Formats: sequence, C-alpha cells, structure tokens
Amino acid sequence: MSTPHNRAEKGDFAKTVLMPGDPLRAKFIAENFLENPRLVTDVRGMLGYTGTYQGRSISVMGSGMGMPSIGIYSYELYTQYDVENIIRIGSAGSYTDKVKLFDVVLASGAYSESNFARTQSGDTDDIQKPDAALNEAIKASAAAQGIPVVEGPIHSDDVFYHQPSDSKPTYWERVRDEKGCLAVEMESFALFHNAKVLGKRAACLLTISDSFVAPELATAEQRQTSFTAMMKVALGAEAYLEK
Repeated sequence: MSTPHNRAEKGDFAKTVLMPGDPLRAKFIAENFLENPRLVTDVRGMLGYTGTYQGRSISVMGSGMGMPSIGIYSYELYTQYDVENIIRIGSAGSYTDKVKLFDVVLASGAYSESNFARTQSGDTDDIQKPDAALNEAIKASAAAQGIPVVEGPIHSDDVFYHQPSDSKPTYWERVRDEKGCLAVEMESFALFHNAKVLGKRAACLLTISDSFVAPELATAEQRQTSFTAMMKVALGAEAYLEK
C-alpha cells in the first residue's frame, strides 16, 4: 500500500518513528543503532528503515526540510501506516546563551508565523504543542542515560535566509523575547499540528548546531553523525511509553 511519497507496505513501519530532517542521518542511525535494519522506502531519496533497538521495533525516516515536507511524510505515516508516535530529531540554531553548541533541547511548544495549521485545518493557534506523555518518556530516557536535556519553547520558521535589516531589535530577537523561544528550526509546528488533528503523538528533540549569540557552528558532517546524545535519548523513549 504505497503512496506517491513512500513505497513501504502497511506493517513495514513500527509504531514509533524517529524523523531526522536529513535522510543520511536516518541511514546513520539505522546502521549504527538498530539491529537488523531493513530499508522500507527510498522514494525521492527519503530513506526509511525499520529494525529493533533493545528488543523493541522502531523505525527511522528522513522528513526533508521545512513544514510542507514533514507535513506530507508525517501525515502519511500517521494515516496510511498506523504510526502512533513520531519524534523529530533535528538541528537548531540557538537564540540564547542558555543553550550552547551540541546541547539537547526538548520542545515544550513550537511557535510559528506559518499558515500551515490554518491552511490544513483552520487552526489559528500560533503555538502547537507536543504530546505530554511522549515528552515525559523522552525525559525519562534522558535521565536514565545521564544525558542533560533543556526543555522549553522553540521557533519553527518558514524562512532560513531572512533579508538583512538594520531594524532593532531584529526579527529573531523579537521572537525570542516575546515568545521565550530557546532556538529555531523549521519543522515541528507542522508535525505537532498533524499529530493533534489526527489524535496521534509527536515530540521534538533538537541538537544545537549553531548560535545566533555566539560564533559557534557545526559542520555538515557533525550534523549528520555527531548528534548521538539526542539519538540515544529518542531511541530509548519507547521503553518508557510502554509503562
């Protein structure tokens, strides 16, 4: 039962899917963390795998960049493949010195100016929330592994390259100060909305890859392979969902 964007058959995906933006990060996770991983989809190069982790079935699949992309893939996973939980695992830019390069952030909500929710379902809320139980499972996994996690609101932006402006405060500073956002990424608002309207669960773990307040920047290779703390926390969350 494939879709235009996914060649997997029903039953090929586990109930929980980890979704990095980069499909090569999905490949890295499958090859380095999953037991007996098998490729279940590769349409448009968006790689998806299913295997086991500590005896539990789990899947990992790329989402692409931006809300329209994760909006398509997450909607199909939820509605066509009976997926119950999606944990986005991505990179983010820090808006504050409270979170530094390679720190792990757990989103308590995603603010956005995007029209995704309004267009998709008429939802006018500019803050979309993750599932509370899934967030608690993630925090339990982090605590059990001794991995620090900073929880707080994030900004889901539609634009990566903003036109430079001399206005003060800057756009991102206004978002940080008015909404309390710790960091910026581009997908979680849409993921959280899809989960809400479909009665599913979603969460977002981020690793800080660059900073708006400090001269810090992760390389493309580090973004792909060095976010292992975040990966381990997300992989371990399934055990705590079952309790």
